[in-house]
Amino acid sequence: MKELDFLKIISNTLENNKFLGDDCAFLKDFDIFVTQDTLVENVHFSMYTTTPYLLGRKSVSVNLSDLAAALSLPLYICVSISLPENIKDDFVKELYRGINDVCKEYNVIVIGGDITSSDKIVVSITAIGKRVCNFVTSRKNAKKDDYILVTGEFGSSGAGLYALSNFLYADKKIIEAHLNPVPRVKEALLLAKFVNSNIALMDASDGLVDALYKIAQNSKRTLKININDVPVNQSVIDFSNQNKLDYKHFIKWGAEDYELVLCVSEDIYLKLDKNLFTCIGRVQNKDNNPCVIIQDGASNETVNENVFEKYSFNHFKM
Repeated sequence: MKELDFLKIISNTLENNKFLGDDCAFLKDFDIFVTQDTLVENVHFSMYTTTPYLLGRKSVSVNLSDLAAALSLPLYICVSISLPENIKDDFVKELYRGINDVCKEYNVIVIGGDITSSDKIVVSITAIGKRVCNFVTSRKNAKKDDYILVTGEFGSSGAGLYALSNFLYADKKIIEAHLNPVPRVKEALLLAKFVNSNIALMDASDGLVDALYKIAQNSKRTLKININDVPVNQSVIDFSNQNKLDYKHFIKWGAEDYELVLCVSEDIYLKLDKNLFTCIGRVQNKDNNPCVIIQDGASNETVNENVFEKYSFNHFKM
């Protein structure tokens, strides 16, 4: 059973599920967004490949990325950690040093949390952000003829994880992309200035095609992209060639790039800085079989439910 199966069960079980469906919940009564992400040892990270400091940084950054996808200004976090009994004091110090450094960079304050014992290291953070845009971001808001845009580069984190997991040499850029991602808060706050209607927006925490497919399904539209228009770092291509791997697989399915994926009108697109936002495709007609079409030269690959289930990130194994 995968994450989507559990989410369906949860949604069907709860009497009131109106806040479910996106990574952030908007609490209108308080004018804030709330999100929570949990990193579990040997599922989302391994202490053989990261450090307590980098784990602290990443645990905050992934939550700020969710707030960015809601066009929200990050303000506060609560940090809950579960630790084995034999954990050293230095681990906690370095973990919180990493947390503190990211908080300083984005003017975020730690306001509390919890500490419990566990067989594995677990870091769970709740992040709170302030609304800075009067329009709604959601995966269900993609409209016909919208431009499909992304921030940053794709495939670096997936390639970095592959290198670390298989003890392969890789450029430090892609290793850093996996261990120390950058939440696109700056880009989100810039985007918020130009948004003049509800838009489809989420971060690619589980991969580019994962995000596109979820937008397609929730919006009941077909999203078509050109894989050769997706920005990729040359280090990913070099690493893939050296190890006889397909770098485009990292672009499509490599998780944890934490870039923004959005669908906006032409009016919004024309106002955005093209150095920060890259167009990779367009939203097509509404139909009864929403999917993602990936163009690669003269060929097209269709991502339907079966393809998605085969390649999408599984949160229940590493």
